[in-house]
Amino acid sequence: MANDLFGGLGNLGGLGGILGGIAKSVVPKDTPEGRLLNAQSELADLQKQESDLLLEIGKAAYAQNPSAWPQYAKLQLVEQNIAAAQATLDEASAAQKAAEAEKAAEDAKGRCPSCGHKNPEGVKFCQECGAALAAAGSKHCSSCGAALAAGTRFCGECGAAQSA
Repeated sequence: MANDLFGGLGNLGGLGGILGGIAKSVVPKDTPEGRLLNAQSELADLQKQESDLLLEIGKAAYAQNPSAWPQYAKLQLVEQNIAAAQATLDEASAAQKAAEAEKAAEDAKGRCPSCGHKNPEGVKFCQECGAALAAAGSKHCSSCGAALAAGTRFCGECGAAQSA
């Protein structure tokens, strides 16, 4: 029974190791069950070492002559799919960053630089502390919302071209 329980879980990877570790700390080592658990744990550790070494050997052999392996075409397809997935992830990450920057720029509009109070649009002085706010006609980047000097053609923060 113990062999079925922990042997089966050992094939699940980390879960078997965790449960085996808990069982080893609960089951005395000098009992038949304890010896069985210790032997299973040692076997699982050695099998993991073997798998890691075979993986290392396989990678080295493949690197020497990739096209000699029958799985070469399939691996190329997997690598292309990985590259496409990475590109999708990069695009999604860039879109998320742009959305966050846009939200931050929108949130920053009308905020007092002294106290952080959100003031209504067009107010020249903070309604909370009286500090002067940015000039009502000041220009902000159309991409990231950074404050821009008059006549600026490209944003100094994100490099985006600005309309005239």
